[in-house]
Amino acid sequence: MASSQSDLPPGPEPRSFVTRSSLPLISRRDLIRTTVLAGVTSALAPGLAFSQERALELTPAQRGEDGSTLLTDPNWKPVFLNDQQNETLIALSEAIIPATDTPGAKEALVNRHLDLTLSAEPAEIQQKFLSSLSFIDSESKRLFDQEFRSLTPEDQNQLLRPLAYFPQPSIWNPEEHPDPGVEHFERLKSLIANAYYSSEAGQRELGWDGTFTHGPFQGCQHSASTHK
Repeated sequence: MASSQSDLPPGPEPRSFVTRSSLPLISRRDLIRTTVLAGVTSALAPGLAFSQERALELTPAQRGEDGSTLLTDPNWKPVFLNDQQNETLIALSEAIIPATDTPGAKEALVNRHLDLTLSAEPAEIQQKFLSSLSFIDSESKRLFDQEFRSLTPEDQNQLLRPLAYFPQPSIWNPEEHPDPGVEHFERLKSLIANAYYSSEAGQRELGWDGTFTHGPFQGCQHSASTHK
């Protein structure tokens, strides 16, 4: 006689699955790797470096400006981006690096750092950045009929996830061109990751304890008349 269902030995507990949509958009580990690779690229190809200075142009530090004070000013205003672009950048950077047990991109003032850096870049680099930022808004309007900054975090992730986890090009078609949207996203992700891990919050996440081995830098304290 066949055994009844109740006579069968208990089977294994059903495995619980975490849906892909519930996972972080990009892991901190991947962002750190992006930052490191971008640094290597800049070192190998200085002409492509995002932070390349214009010839004969003084940096803010050389002009005597305190960058930390400038970026944390309560009355801060963007000098390159317009208000809509700045708010889009804030929303995008926070979607890529959200606050967890450590500060996110918004708290680390990533948008302000990039705005200041972009203001000193050649027009070609500025335009590439704006084109990539504009693409994110265009996709948002196409898919959700709203600007990216107005989307819920869930809808923002739904828009960005296919760009962050794109299929690799087929080995059978080496001439296949990558999705331009992926290129736009990769550019923005790289710049945001670099800005974040250059900030105090990002440095602390990497293990910096806030101390300086040789103490804070101080210039010469003598008056000019004492030097020969």
